[in-house]
Amino acid sequence: MKKLKLKELESCLQQVDTFESPKLLLEQYPTRPHIAACMLYTIHNTFDDIENKTVADLGCGCGMLSIGSAMLGAGLCVGFDIDADALEIFNSNIEDFELMNINMVQCDVCSLSDSMSETFDTVIMNPPFGTKHNKGTDTIFLKTALQMARTAVYSLHKTSTRQHIQKKADEWEVKMEVIAELRYDLPASYKFHKKKSFHLNTESSIFGKRNPHVRQEVWAF
Repeated sequence: MKKLKLKELESCLQQVDTFESPKLLLEQYPTRPHIAACMLYTIHNTFDDIENKTVADLGCGCGMLSIGSAMLGAGLCVGFDIDADALEIFNSNIEDFELMNINMVQCDVCSLSDSMSETFDTVIMNPPFGTKHNKGTDTIFLKTALQMARTAVYSLHKTSTRQHIQKKADEWEVKMEVIAELRYDLPASYKFHKKKSFHLNTESSIFGKRNPHVRQEVWAF
């Protein structure tokens, strides 16, 4: 497989179709190609947690992170999402890119059972931020991800939730370290959005279990 450069990966991800009619109750905001490319490229090149790995994408939506992982050589990437409409777009994207190493599961991520424990090498996700009617959903996704991953978890979160995430990390006895801060340009998606775009302060964090042989990492943007 050709080794993609960062700009090549971002260019490919710009071709991924996203939500046609995003659903507010599900906090459906597309992961921007630039952020997705930077996140995945670092996971791949710095931590070696994508190529030939089994990867889960929780709250996968239309598949931006899954498709990027597949392009970087994931052995298998499985996207999990509750919304059939989003998964239909995801499936269309898979066909357009002619990718064979992706699958998808329609389910409520918050209800995934312990039977998925340590099923995947790596978990990636852009979970609901837990605003509007979904308070606490981001930490439920994070806890589920930590249970599912054998090696690492990478997740996007708002900088304003850093103290809350740190508190949860301490409670779960995992180490958290902020490793990057970025700006998320959020396009106007719903009627209550009055501006064409909104800038969120975002950051990247690492979570690690105390077991020295298991590295649990979470990207938090």
